Amino acid sequence: MSDSHDNGHEQVPSRQRRRFPGISSRAYEHPADRSALVALRKLSGFDTVFKALSGLLPERSLRLLFLSDSVRVSDRQFAHLNVMLRDACYILDLEKVPAMYVKQDPAPNAMCIGLDEPIIVVTTGLVELLDEEEMRAVVGHEVGHALSGHAVYRTILLFLTSLAVRVAWIPLGNVAIMAIVTALREWFRKSELSADRAGLLVGQDLQASMRGLMKIAGGNHLHEMNVDAFLEQAEEYEASGDLRDSVLKILNVLPRSHPFTTVRAAELKKWAASREYQRTMDGHYPRRDEDKDTSVRDSFRESASHYATHVRSSKDPLMKLVNDIAGGAGDLGDRMRRGFGGFAGSQPRPPKDGDGPAEGPGGPQGPEGPGSDGDDGSGGPRAPRDGSPRDGA
Repeated sequence: MSDSHDNGHEQVPSRQRRRFPGISSRAYEHPADRSALVALRKLSGFDTVFKALSGLLPERSLRLLFLSDSVRVSDRQFAHLNVMLRDACYILDLEKVPAMYVKQDPAPNAMCIGLDEPIIVVTTGLVELLDEEEMRAVVGHEVGHALSGHAVYRTILLFLTSLAVRVAWIPLGNVAIMAIVTALREWFRKSELSADRAGLLVGQDLQASMRGLMKIAGGNHLHEMNVDAFLEQAEEYEASGDLRDSVLKILNVLPRSHPFTTVRAAELKKWAASREYQRTMDGHYPRRDEDKDTSVRDSFRESASHYATHVRSSKDPLMKLVNDIAGGAGDLGDRMRRGFGGFAGSQPRPPKDGDGPAEGPGGPQGPEGPGSDGDDGSGGPRAPRDGSPRDGA
C-alpha cells in the first residue's frame, strides 16, 4: 500500500470532481492549526529531534499490531475503501498512498498515526455506519491529516497520554505531562477542523459531510434527523446559558481530541460558504512548493485575526464578556456586581426603579434563586467524571 496513486487509479468513481495538483495543506488548515504547524516546521533541528524521539515511541509496535490483528485495505480486501483511498490521494495530490487498516470495533472511529509513514485506521463501526459518499469524506479527512503532517503529532499525543497514566504516581510528574497533553489536545481539536475541510475538498459534497457528522452523533437513523435542526443545536450550544455554562463547556471539551460534532458541522458549513473555499475550488490555492517561503509572523497574525473575529462574533457568554472588556462596555461593572447570572445569554436586565417597569416577584432570577431552573444549586450540572463520550472520526 506504499506505492504511488498512479498505479491502479483507473478505478476512480465516474462522478467528476476537481483535482488540486500540488495543493498545500495551508489551503484548508484552520488558522490556529496552520500557525502552530508553520512554527514547528520552521524550528531548527525539528526533524532531527522528532526522529530521535521516534525511538521512544511505540510506532513499530503499532504497525505490527495492525498488521497482525486488523485487515489491510487493498484491491483484494475492502476493495471499495482502497478505491476511495487512492482517489483521495489523487484529488489532494498525495503521491505516496498511506497504508490503511480496518479494525474490528463497534465504535465509529478513524485515525491517522505514524512518524515516518502515516497509517490510516478505520473501525468496522464506521464502515458499517456510513454510505459511500459519507465514507469518502472520512477517508479524505484522514488523507488530509497525512498531508498536513498531523500523524506525527497525533502519535506523540497518544504516547504522552499513555505516559501520563504510567507516571501518575510521581509527584508533579503527571502534572507536567498532562499540561503538554492538554495543549496538544487543544491544537489537535483545531487540526480536526482542518481535516474536515480536507474531507470536503475530496468528497466535494457538503450534504454528505453533514450526514456523516450527524450519524457519528446520532447513529444510523437519518430518517429521524435533519441537517438544519442539527446545525441549530450548534447555535443553541454556543449562545445558551451564562458564564457557568461557558466554564462547563471548557471543562467538557478538555479531555477530548475532537471538537463536538455539532460544532464541527457548523464550522464546516461556514467554511464551505467562505470565499477561501470558493477560491480553492476555482484553482486558486497555496502550493506545496511555496511552503518553505511561508512567514511564521504572517501565520500568527492570521491566527490572531481569526480569534479576534471569533470573539467579536461569538454568542457565547464568556466570549461576550471578553469582547465587552476589550470594548470598555459601560455596564460591565454592573454586570460583574450581579454575578454570573448577569452574563446570561437571555434578555438584558430590566431597567432600575424609576427607569421603567419594576421587576417581577423574586427579582431577575425568579423566586427560588439560581437553583430553580433544575440544577443542584452548585452552579449547573457537573462535567462527566470520565470526560466525554468516545470521539468519532
